[in-house]
Amino acid sequence: MRYNWKRLAAASLFALAVQFYAPPSFAMPPILPYNEVTEGMQGTAYTVLDTTGEVRTFPVEIVGQMEGGKGSQRMIMARTSGNFIEHVGGVLQGMSGSPIYVDGRLVGALAAGLKDLSPYTFFITPIEDMIPLWSMPDTKNKTRIDTVDVVRAVEERKKAKEKDELREREKKVGKMTHAEREAEWRDTLAALRGEKKAEEVPAEHAGEGEVQKAADDAHDTTADAVQSADKGEKTSTDPVASSPAAKKENVHAAEEKSTFFVSGFGSAGLRYLENNMPAGSTFLPLGTVSANTPLPTRYDASLAGGQPVGVAIVYGDFSIGATGTVTAVDGKKVLAFGHSFMHKGNVNYFMTDADVVGTIAGQSNGVKIANIGSVIGRINQDRETGVAGILGTFPTAVPIRIHVKDDALGTEETFGAQIAYDEDFLPVLSGSIAYAAMNRVSDSLGSSTARIRFAIRTNAVDSGVFERRNMYYSAADVGQVAVTELLQAMNMIVTNPQEESDILDLDVDVELTGERQTAVLVSAVPDKLVVKPGDTVTFKTKIRPYRKPEETLSIPYRVPKAQPAGTLNLDIRGGGFVPVNPLALLAQAGLEIPDDEEKFKSTAEKLDDLAAQGQNNEIIIAPGAAPAPSSEKEMKKRMRAAAKASARAAEREEPKRVTLLGDPKKKDEREKFYAPYVIENVIHATLKVEE
Repeated sequence: MRYNWKRLAAASLFALAVQFYAPPSFAMPPILPYNEVTEGMQGTAYTVLDTTGEVRTFPVEIVGQMEGGKGSQRMIMARTSGNFIEHVGGVLQGMSGSPIYVDGRLVGALAAGLKDLSPYTFFITPIEDMIPLWSMPDTKNKTRIDTVDVVRAVEERKKAKEKDELREREKKVGKMTHAEREAEWRDTLAALRGEKKAEEVPAEHAGEGEVQKAADDAHDTTADAVQSADKGEKTSTDPVASSPAAKKENVHAAEEKSTFFVSGFGSAGLRYLENNMPAGSTFLPLGTVSANTPLPTRYDASLAGGQPVGVAIVYGDFSIGATGTVTAVDGKKVLAFGHSFMHKGNVNYFMTDADVVGTIAGQSNGVKIANIGSVIGRINQDRETGVAGILGTFPTAVPIRIHVKDDALGTEETFGAQIAYDEDFLPVLSGSIAYAAMNRVSDSLGSSTARIRFAIRTNAVDSGVFERRNMYYSAADVGQVAVTELLQAMNMIVTNPQEESDILDLDVDVELTGERQTAVLVSAVPDKLVVKPGDTVTFKTKIRPYRKPEETLSIPYRVPKAQPAGTLNLDIRGGGFVPVNPLALLAQAGLEIPDDEEKFKSTAEKLDDLAAQGQNNEIIIAPGAAPAPSSEKEMKKRMRAAAKASARAAEREEPKRVTLLGDPKKKDEREKFYAPYVIENVIHATLKVEE
């Protein structure tokens, strides 16, 4: 009798488990092959729909099989009914992946519905087509940073301190009166001329060569091309203006029930994401873990069919992900969704647990709202038939820290997030996070000035750190302009053609002001018009800051020692202005124009080239192109003069290879000077060089 009571109790518990829970989680259940599925079969679907976390069931009737021919995905058509499904409004987004059983055997995963038609008819991805995801190639997540070099780390901290001091000096210059700034320039000129010994000159009054060296240590630059991704395809180089095209509408097409949940981005950041992420992406500002809710990584998590699961590409104060339902588990291996997340193939994303909040019914577009929770594993496959991952293993990620200060409002905040290492998305996601952080601290980015510094720790450069500072003004949205170089730098690194670049972390500092801090160059008058190679010329340069009185700066320029006799054309410009085409300068000098070298450069060389570009708040004096010849006679005259100059230079110097950018070891062709304004134009000057 006692034995019978035990059996009764066991049977009761089993019945309860069947009603509210899916089959066992740690072993692959028996499956029903696709070719054995027939019309009229009755089955059961398992999913979670509320905060209780209980796996509920609803009935399923098989309608038939669908095959589109060779290479197409097989699907099983089904429908559901009953009070329960009527109450929630039919099949919802977030139910994707819900396992469907017939006679105790797993048929597949609920995957898609018919757009704009009945929410009670849907499609099932056969489990036979999902299981191969576990055995597909997994080459991602291999990026690793070498063991930290302690000596180098100490040197990096020393350099970082020096760079911070340089930044403070730049701020000091910005707060100087006109008279104080003029005195600063006079001291610099005196040091350059040797009127003071170097050791007698304070650090802030160091000669241009020393200032330039410090600046070269503190400033890097970025490329002009930004690459985004739309399922592996390149989009426009404009990260803002090139909004992806919407999906083509087809009322009879199977629609994947999937939505991106985001948090931390705000309305402006959300629009930025929508403009730059793959076409057809739908973002809802809810459903991810709160920034104020610390959720640790779970190393011993388990999942079962029917339970919710999340996939995230960004995690932390800013989060982007989607939730769906677990289809099957075999040990640590997980199958879910029944359709792709972003259809990226072999991937490297966060697998998270998830808590269902509730459901929202709609006319065939209802949604199950769930919060992404703790990181519990890694998603390594994102294919047409579903997503697959492994519990207890974790993806390579790039930590990003953003500090934003708004001087006008007196507000500042520091944010942090982890970006899953995906080369297609790293540039746009890092830029999007930085932009969203600015919007969260400042209530308006229109007609504002921004100073930005970012540092990328990476093995793509010999120093281990790629750093850039710049200053921007925009009347519309300074945030979108300010993150452009960050996007460019990240893109340059992740598209390294030699090898996959390691990225240890990303650090961003932004200082915002509601003022327009710009200036135009009015004139630049040299103290002498006839010079010799190696001479120093002082340009009395007038600038007109926006809605402020004119200022006069004394800016020295050293004529290159190898400068041939003749007319020297100079550009006095803001650092953000693209200099004249180097090809034109070579042709003007009568030198041989080399082949296109850019395509043969390594990533490190390209980054070195980027580091040579100017900042928007720099005044640069550099050789410029001569005016176009007015006649053929004038052209021939210039060619003869250039040939003679080239011959004289060849006699004086040892033969050397000429590149488009000149000798990289010689930096005396141009002079740089920092200004507290964004310089908005370029002016020209000429000098006569004598032997």
